[in-house]
Amino acid sequence: MIEVETLVKTYEDVPAVDGVSFSVDEGEIFAFLGPNGAGKSTMVQMLTTLVRPTAGSARVNGYDVVKQEKEVRLSIGVALQETGIDKVLTGRELLVLQGRLFKMTKQEAEQRAEELLRVVSLTDAADRRSGTYSGGMRRRLDLALTLVHRPTVLFLDEPTTGLDPASRIEIWNEVRRLNREFGTTIFLTTQYLEEADELADRIAIIHHGKLISEGTAEELKRLVGGETIAMTFHNDEEAATAARLFGHAATGANVTFELRDYTLMEVIRLLDDRALQPERLTVKQPSLDDVFLKVTGESYEGGVPNVD
Repeated sequence: MIEVETLVKTYEDVPAVDGVSFSVDEGEIFAFLGPNGAGKSTMVQMLTTLVRPTAGSARVNGYDVVKQEKEVRLSIGVALQETGIDKVLTGRELLVLQGRLFKMTKQEAEQRAEELLRVVSLTDAADRRSGTYSGGMRRRLDLALTLVHRPTVLFLDEPTTGLDPASRIEIWNEVRRLNREFGTTIFLTTQYLEEADELADRIAIIHHGKLISEGTAEELKRLVGGETIAMTFHNDEEAATAARLFGHAATGANVTFELRDYTLMEVIRLLDDRALQPERLTVKQPSLDDVFLKVTGESYEGGVPNVD
């Protein structure tokens, strides 16, 4: 549904997107993950024909984003970071207006509005002015507006930025439902690691305009390694004894190693056989934060990388 080949966008000779290539399959949720300024929104703007590429090529639903702008626009839905919702009109009025702009008859537009109000769970608020909606409700209405013309590909540019945790989960549920029930292909940009992990079938990590890694969440996490066990003992001597048992070194009273050669039950049994009882034992799964650190050499905190 989306094919990108060595796409480049520069502003005053500074690359915002630098030779990026990837593809998105039909019915897939594809997440473009990166901190602020990584090039995510620029990519969306090029794929939705709002900005012309400097070099390279891209096709959406089979249409060239430069040579077939009109065809691309008619086949996609786009929800950008800032919603363009008129606060005076009601949710229903906005949806009917959108339908009319897409050349539906009044009856068709009203019927489609009613369908979409149910889809995004806004039927009870349909006749309230949208200016009275909460942030999460406005985002759900914005999603409904992008779906009026039944697009085959939906672009969501950081759809949950600025929302509270409860509203964020509401949007996640709607995105999943659109994908599951209607088979909509979704291209999602996000600066939230958890959001990409929760929603995406595949994830591409973009950093300083370059695509640096791509795959499923599990494939990316395997780049880091397997589960890690961390134990804290009463004293350095016990930690050193436990470390030797598993062929690793202790750091003070702490022992940390990857659970590659042992299961958790085997670790506990071996400790018990030698009467070693850690004060604390935790097992940590690799995270996308770990992946980002491994592939960029920088930590990823709150969407902003911190260089040591």
